[in-house]
Amino acid sequence: MRISAAADEYARHLAQVRRLSPATVRAYRSDLADLSAACQDRALDEMGIDDLRDWLWRATQRGDARATIARRTAAVRGFFAWAAETGIIASDPALRLVTPKRGRTLPKVATAEGMTQVLDAAAVAAADGDPLALRDQAILELLYGAAIRVSELCGLDVTSFDRDARTVRVLGKGSKERVVPYGLPAARALDAYVVRARPVLHARSDRAGAALFLGARGGRIGPRTVYEIVSRTLGPVVGAQTIGPHALRHSAATHLVDGGADLRTVQELLGHASLGTTQIYTHVSGERLLAGYRLAHPRAQR
Repeated sequence: MRISAAADEYARHLAQVRRLSPATVRAYRSDLADLSAACQDRALDEMGIDDLRDWLWRATQRGDARATIARRTAAVRGFFAWAAETGIIASDPALRLVTPKRGRTLPKVATAEGMTQVLDAAAVAAADGDPLALRDQAILELLYGAAIRVSELCGLDVTSFDRDARTVRVLGKGSKERVVPYGLPAARALDAYVVRARPVLHARSDRAGAALFLGARGGRIGPRTVYEIVSRTLGPVVGAQTIGPHALRHSAATHLVDGGADLRTVQELLGHASLGTTQIYTHVSGERLLAGYRLAHPRAQR
């Protein structure tokens, strides 16, 4: 079986059996398509470790980021392991392929004061009752207040909330469900949107169904629209020309850790499978570190 044909079967396995997100399946499929093109779509059992190393080396020479190289390595390791398990190939040539360490960089985040500025401005814009402004305010409050992913937000239905407990049930990566709390400002913004804005947007289309957040034409809102909302409102505050919804999630996580939240708690809130992913938020400023030292160390003031 050639690489391309095997890659098609593997993509179906990732989507239907392992239930990975469509974005992850697309990324892996793209990596395997690149491997197929680089190796002239050879038969899978003709591939060796040197072919794989040469493919990754060319990506490095091209200037691909370390995170991209790491993902490509993971893609081919998983692909060949699956091919060996299913009997498509007799042995796995990727067993000795080393995954490069990914650099850990903290994305751009807004300060707590910056977030207050953004959310106050959203509230002012929504004060006249414009349906889209009310929707945008609720989206910003929930993305920051619950630290959820944009895909999780877009997938919310009107039945996803427990209004009394102020919690929302989201479907995260790997179809894992979790319940996340949100604060009073988000609750108020959501109530205003549901009562005053959603019925107006819902009337514009018969495609809305149970979707909570709707687009201007009445259908379920998409990630691109949410990206535009966040970029327009948050970008000027953090000094970025383009910035996505994940910046609100990163900001919320950073502010939780800075406020003293336990890492395990933050991990559960964010839905991270590994605590190592959450540890990116343990950065502290020099001022905060010095203040903590002076306050806590018995000989700091001597």
